[in-house]
Amino acid sequence: MSVTANTDQLSEPAVLAHTKQRLFPEISEGSYVVTDTQFAAETWNAGIPIKPQIHEILSPFNHVELGSGYPDLVGVGSVDPELLAVDRFGQTPPLIAVEAKGYTASGTVDTERGIVQAHDRLSAANVAYMAAPSEAITQTDRVLARNLNVGVLAVSASGSVTLFEAPRVVGNQSTDAASAIRFQASAQGVTDNSFSLNHPKNYLGYPIALAADGDTDALLKQYQIVNATAQARRGASHLNLIDTSLGHARLTPLGKEVVRFAVRQSGSIDAALSEFESWYRSRKRFCELAPAWGELARRVLFAYRGTTLIIEELQQMHTDGFTELSLTEFVSYLHTLHPTFTIELFIKGTEAARRRVLTPEGNIRRAGLKDGEVYHSPTVFQLKAMLYHAGFLTDRGREPHRLDPQTDVWALCEPITV
Repeated sequence: MSVTANTDQLSEPAVLAHTKQRLFPEISEGSYVVTDTQFAAETWNAGIPIKPQIHEILSPFNHVELGSGYPDLVGVGSVDPELLAVDRFGQTPPLIAVEAKGYTASGTVDTERGIVQAHDRLSAANVAYMAAPSEAITQTDRVLARNLNVGVLAVSASGSVTLFEAPRVVGNQSTDAASAIRFQASAQGVTDNSFSLNHPKNYLGYPIALAADGDTDALLKQYQIVNATAQARRGASHLNLIDTSLGHARLTPLGKEVVRFAVRQSGSIDAALSEFESWYRSRKRFCELAPAWGELARRVLFAYRGTTLIIEELQQMHTDGFTELSLTEFVSYLHTLHPTFTIELFIKGTEAARRRVLTPEGNIRRAGLKDGEVYHSPTVFQLKAMLYHAGFLTDRGREPHRLDPQTDVWALCEPITV
């Protein structure tokens, strides 16, 4: 459709920014949203700069494949029920895909194409929307969207977003990219604070102290397990040892198994806590210091999806003849197989880091991977250090500001030779 308008004010990035703020006004626990890498570009509409505040709203960026293409925005979260055709959609927040259409430099808005694109995303998403300037949406567009189960969001020049057509929530086929976004929205998702401690005992000790009589934080400090109790709690949650979704910590099935192991290994919960105290300030590798506990740490860490991906792909690389990889090589290799998950696991979610590592087309910039500062510390430092302590990897992790990705080694201690 052709309409005279301010093409900068309601260009596609601006429409998408307003839409994101309406659908996901707050990114809280259980939700996560990424914008396609094309919107990290400096300009739009024949060279008009994308405003910094729009970049800030749209960040973080990733290139997520759903259906036969790459939606402008993908998110997991509980949206306003008024934006859906049903009041309830179960306990699991839906995976939402958005295709935005704004004014081009010639003053046109291709709303029909946006609706068809959004419908294609429903093969992997639970909900799909097309968002466009209000005056560009026709009655024909609304009928088409209604028939294809695509929601229509109308964006005004002031930035307000009005629902024109409400979509129904549907089931879908799980894909690698969709699973990566769901993982990020879960309690196990990678954030800058997911792992702040680099020894597995700090996290294993939390469910044991939680099961003991007395205040959990006080016991962790009393037995010199860890003083940073908030960080230990957060990491134990990321490893699925405890559940904090109700505002207090409670043991998960995996956490209960850790407690049962502690009683079997040490005789009682108190004795297990005393054993932890005996490891205070030991610099010895955990799997050598306490072999049985090291095996437990190995099982707990392997259950974490990030670990599973790292170990399985390092094994495959070893089988293919690559026995030792630098971090730069490893991330480049992973990105060819699991592009969405690799970026979420290894690269910081900041606009600067994602733009340095990814092109607008979603390809890897090898030069960007040479800078240690673009990497997630919880993965390349804390998680890698824990994998070293558990006997998975040959080398410890390093803090990003001390990291040389071209010499940082990623290799298995015990690869299987087939």
